[in-house]
Amino acid sequence: MTRFSDTGCQIGNLQIFQHANEAAIAPLLADCAVVDVAAGETLTENAGQGTCLYIVLEGALGMAANDTATGDGSVSRIHVGECVGELSVLDEEAGTATVQALEDSRVLVIPSAKLWRIIDESNNVARNLLRLLSFRIRAANAQLRKRQRLGEFYRQLSMADGLTGLQNRAWLNENFPALVGEAQRTDRPLSVVMIDIDHFKRFNDDYGHVLGDSALQTAATVLSTALRPTDFAVRYGGEELMVILPGTDLKSAEMVAQRLCEKMRQSIVFADMRKPLPHITASFGVACLSARQSMEALISAADSALYRAKEAGRDQVAVNG
Repeated sequence: MTRFSDTGCQIGNLQIFQHANEAAIAPLLADCAVVDVAAGETLTENAGQGTCLYIVLEGALGMAANDTATGDGSVSRIHVGECVGELSVLDEEAGTATVQALEDSRVLVIPSAKLWRIIDESNNVARNLLRLLSFRIRAANAQLRKRQRLGEFYRQLSMADGLTGLQNRAWLNENFPALVGEAQRTDRPLSVVMIDIDHFKRFNDDYGHVLGDSALQTAATVLSTALRPTDFAVRYGGEELMVILPGTDLKSAEMVAQRLCEKMRQSIVFADMRKPLPHITASFGVACLSARQSMEALISAADSALYRAKEAGRDQVAVNG
């Protein structure tokens, strides 16, 4: 087996030993093993088990991120003079199973007991090790923040309806109870508008499902562009939509619904002037949260008002209460 003393490598070229007392370190490194690791081979398959520090003398190693939460399969490249395994030395748990040779490499293996003796001989080695650990921690924190941001992105994505871009039922189930609870605690009004696109099945039959999807998107645009930033628009299901108006009493909510009804009536589903322009109308049911009323009861009240708007001829607003 090759020993470090046989390689002719300069100790000062190795990152962790920079500015260290080479005269004191050389005897301790002399009998440390140097192993050859073939490209694609896992480091511990060749270098053996146990807690050791590994320093690349030739070639390059790769440390896989293995981030299953984000699907990040990126590999950190460990160049000549750099090391891996310092955390294993500190916690005495072997942790290099995901380190592979990216090309044919030669690696210096320093057992943990030997490394601690070297640290005792040179304060600069301890400083270099702390600097390296600080870098590793910063990199791990950056990866964690990235994972959290990505996780939040996917969570928000799961809360949006893929066709209309409005909030979906999952968002409603998670957030609406809190909105109702906040309104009741603070004694502030909260109104709901249930919306149903009129004769949507007939629209689909006349113009096809592709244009039916366009009609839903058009209706969603009417809502999202006409509401305040503090309001919420939800695709409740199928062609039924819902608007949540925090801080809005029944009279003001009715005015909002009337404005939305008019804008819906004026909306254009597509702009191909070679075809007759289909347009859509909708029926609106409005209800305002009352004392000790549940979320389900509030939605039911708005649904009842919506039913009355449809029974009265559609394309209009009905109010509960």
